[in-house]
Amino acid sequence: MMTYGLYALAALAEIAGCFAFWAWLRLAKPIWWLAPGLVSLALFAWLLTLVPSDAAGRTFAAYGGVYIVASILWLWLVEGRAPDRWDISGAAVCLAGATIILFGPRN
Repeated sequence: MMTYGLYALAALAEIAGCFAFWAWLRLAKPIWWLAPGLVSLALFAWLLTLVPSDAAGRTFAAYGGVYIVASILWLWLVEGRAPDRWDISGAAVCLAGATIILFGPRN
């Protein structure tokens, strides 16, 4: 559970950081939006280093599934756009893949 908690926090930090750039460039927000965005992106990178894994690539690959689920939640909760069945089923498949990558038996 700690692993998924770290991934969830990392996803929130990454999406918030990227959204700050999106808001500046696409929504005409002031440039100062970039400062908290950069801090958020640095927090994201630091949080991923706390995931208990012996390989960075595996950590990043598994994180991808969690990121996709978090992005769909952001779409719904922050942007106010309800996910459709394709968003939900695609996110579920990605999360299943992340679980296999992260917790599959290793030799």
